[in-house]
Amino acid sequence: MFDIQKRLDTLRADFQTSWEKLKLDDKLAKLAALEAEVAVPEIWNNPDNAREKTMRLANLHDELDPWTLLRTQIHDISELMELGDESLLDEFNGQLDAMESTFNELKVSLRFTGKYDHNDAIVRITAGAGGTEAMDWSGMLERMYLRWAERHKVKVQILDRVAGEEAGIKTVVMEMTGRDVYGQLRSEHGTHRLVRLSPFNADHLRQTSFSLVEVLPVIRDDAEVQIDPKDLRIDVYHSGGHGGQSVNTTNSAVRITHIPTNTVVAIQNERSQLQNKEKAMEILRGKLQQMMQEQNAESVDKLRAGESASWGQQIRNYVLHPYKLVKDTRTKYEENDTDAVLDGAIDNFITAYLDN
Repeated sequence: MFDIQKRLDTLRADFQTSWEKLKLDDKLAKLAALEAEVAVPEIWNNPDNAREKTMRLANLHDELDPWTLLRTQIHDISELMELGDESLLDEFNGQLDAMESTFNELKVSLRFTGKYDHNDAIVRITAGAGGTEAMDWSGMLERMYLRWAERHKVKVQILDRVAGEEAGIKTVVMEMTGRDVYGQLRSEHGTHRLVRLSPFNADHLRQTSFSLVEVLPVIRDDAEVQIDPKDLRIDVYHSGGHGGQSVNTTNSAVRITHIPTNTVVAIQNERSQLQNKEKAMEILRGKLQQMMQEQNAESVDKLRAGESASWGQQIRNYVLHPYKLVKDTRTKYEENDTDAVLDGAIDNFITAYLDN
């Protein structure tokens, strides 16, 4: 009984430390406030606002419910232990094993201490120089992140996508919604380099291709990143399409340029101009926040155009010939199973980055 009590005391103390570090009491207060807002029927007078709040509510429940359940379990077993019934020792041991295992999984959240780590993420992939080869490589990366999202039950919405003429993509913009998505995927921000035998030339020569992956936090609150409306140029135009009945004949596509930094965001996937503008502003806030972080700028008006890192930050090499290896240039972590990595098994790279 003494050994079990010692394990329980350790678990309870570690759990309380983690609870306080993650400020879960504050998040529970936010959850209660949001539940009260969503419970008011009039919220659906503005469907977009209602959907956003219900989505935030669901995300908070996903984050907090496992912690509150474990807290209840620890409390319940503590009360049972006080009864001193030794006939329940085997049951106590089994319950403690399960709770310790659950706690070890939940502690992963302790890695996400950044301001926006719990936010959703915008992932933008852009093909580098190299024509079809680079576009095919960008398409491979798109599939890798889609497979990662599928494994982690992360919802993906394609905001913009331009396919390559022969293969792959020129660019794609995806919004990923789920638990700690930005905190996990911020490790992917930078240039990804592929070395392989080219399937696109007759001589089958070794080819090096580059693709830029940008990972930005979704920032829906205007107050988080304050942008002077006078610094914005907003253009509207017809959305692209394949013709037929689905072609958009209205000016619903939106391109927003932040003039001081020459940062451009274009979105055409949504049906209405207003929705495209809202999505474009979300991405713009994320891009400017990323620039502020890279330049150590205190506010948007302190940003300098053209000084943010982009193609210069090569973060990972994927070598498929003459040997197979994926290696991160920052953490030095590497794996030989390139097929698994390109199929979405990038968690070890993420963990190595977060623990670095």
